[in-house]
Amino acid sequence: MGGHTMTKDWMDSADRLSDWPSAKVVVAGLGVSGFAAADGLVSLGAQVTVLDESEAHADKADLLERLDVTVRLGKGTTAALPEDADLVVTSPGWRPSAPLLRQAAERGVPVWGETELAWRMVQPDRAAPWLAVTGTNGKTTTTTMLASMLTAAGLRTAAVGNIGRPIIEAVLDDEPYDVLAVELSSFQLHWMNSVRMHSAAVLNLHPDHLEWYEGAPDAFDRYVADKARIYEGLTHSAVYNVAEPATERLVEEADVTEGARAIGFTLGTPGLSMVGVVDDLIVDRAFVSQRRDSALELAKVSDVVPFAPHNVENALAAAALARSFGVPARAVSQGLRDLQVPQHRIQTVAQVDDVTWVDDSKATNPHAADAAMRAQESFVWIAGGQAKGVSFDDLVARHGGRMRGAVVLGVDRAEIAEALARHAPQVPVHVLDNPDTGVMEEAVRLAGDMARPGDVVLLSPGCASLDMFTGYADRGEVFAAAVERLTRRIDEE
Repeated sequence: MGGHTMTKDWMDSADRLSDWPSAKVVVAGLGVSGFAAADGLVSLGAQVTVLDESEAHADKADLLERLDVTVRLGKGTTAALPEDADLVVTSPGWRPSAPLLRQAAERGVPVWGETELAWRMVQPDRAAPWLAVTGTNGKTTTTTMLASMLTAAGLRTAAVGNIGRPIIEAVLDDEPYDVLAVELSSFQLHWMNSVRMHSAAVLNLHPDHLEWYEGAPDAFDRYVADKARIYEGLTHSAVYNVAEPATERLVEEADVTEGARAIGFTLGTPGLSMVGVVDDLIVDRAFVSQRRDSALELAKVSDVVPFAPHNVENALAAAALARSFGVPARAVSQGLRDLQVPQHRIQTVAQVDDVTWVDDSKATNPHAADAAMRAQESFVWIAGGQAKGVSFDDLVARHGGRMRGAVVLGVDRAEIAEALARHAPQVPVHVLDNPDTGVMEEAVRLAGDMARPGDVVLLSPGCASLDMFTGYADRGEVFAAAVERLTRRIDEE
C-alpha cells in the first residue's frame, strides 16, 4: 500500500527521542551535507533512501550502503519521490522547484534542510545553544572570529554550517559542545522551521543568489525573507548592522521570544544596547550593567586582521554574539589576536615594483567586491565568472573613478564590461573570451601591464567561480600561481 505513514503532527514535533525506526526518509543529494544527513538519520534508526543525479559519489554511497542505506545514483534517479516517503531532507543547493521537492509539497510530505534535521537530533536533552550568523557577505569571517572568541573563553565549540563542516557532524561528535558558532546561507535558512537560536546576527543584505529564486520579480524580497528566518523564536540577542537599516527592520518584524534584545553594531560611537568604536577601541554598551553612562573596552581595532572597515564590522558582530553568551572582554580581544586569517579574502600574495597583488577570490558578489575596493586608492580590477543574476552598475559607478583598468573573464564577462562602458567609459578594459582556466595567466599579464607604482591589482571577481574553476579557493590559487610566475619573470629581467 502506497503513501506516507507518519502523521504531520509527528513530523512537526519529531525530536531525537521520537519513533525514527518507523520513518521512511528520502535524502536529496549526496554532497557533504547530504552524506552527513544520511549518517545522522541512520544514527536515529530511520529507514533512509539517498537520491542523487551524479555518479561521482560512489565512495560515499558504498559507505552508506554498508549501514543499510538505500542509495540510487545516476541520471533520472531524482525525478520521482518514492510513494512511501514520510520526510525529505534536502541539500541546501536544491531549489524548491526541483521535481522531487515539488512533489513533496504537493503530497504534503515535509521538507527539511540539514540544519533543521541537526536541530531536531539534539532536542530535547542534548542541545547546545547556537550562535548564528548570516548576511550577504562576511559570514565565514564573522563565524570564524566568533568561534575563536568562544575558544579563548575556554568554551568547547565548533564553527559549523555553511562554513564547510555540516552541523550534523558536530552533533554526532562524542565530544559534547558548550555552544556552536553556526554560519547559515539563505539556502539553509529557507528549509528551517523549528530552529531557535540563542543569538543571531544578520550582517548585511544585498542582491545575491537571486538565480535560486528563478527570475521571480520578488526574488530579492524572498532572499531577504529567508535571511529573516534566523531571528524567529530567538531567545537572547538579535544582532543587526546600524549602517544597514534593513537589518534592523528584520529585527523589529521578527517573532522573537519575550525578553530577547535588539543589539546593534556600528563603526561609530555606540548608543545604548550597541557595540561600536571609540578612539580606536571596540567597546560594549550592550552587555554592561552601567550601559547608560559607560562602556567596556573589548579589544583594540588593531587586533582586527586584515584591517578594513568591513572586517571591523565583522569583528563587532562576532563580539556582540560572544558577549550575548557571557564571553569576557579579555576573550574577545584574545580571540581576535589568535585568529587564523581566512585565505582568498583581501589577501596580499605579492608586492613587486611597488605594485601590490591582492587575492580576494572569495568576493563572489558585487557587495563583497565593494568591501575590497573601498580599501584601495588606485587599482586594476580582475573580475568575472557567474554573476548569479545581479547588477554591477552601482559597484562600477561607485569605484570607477579609482580604477586604473579592468580585465574581465568568465561566462558573464559581458555584463561587467557593459557596466564599465556605461559608468566608467574612461577605464581601459580587456575582455577575455578564453573559457579555459589558463585565461588567468593572460589576465594577470594584462593587469600587470596596466598597473602603475602604488597601484593594487585586485582579483575581486564579484561572481561565483564554477564556470571555470572548482571553487573560489581554486580560482584564488590559480591567480596566485600566475602572479608568482609573472613576478619571477620580472625579477629575472
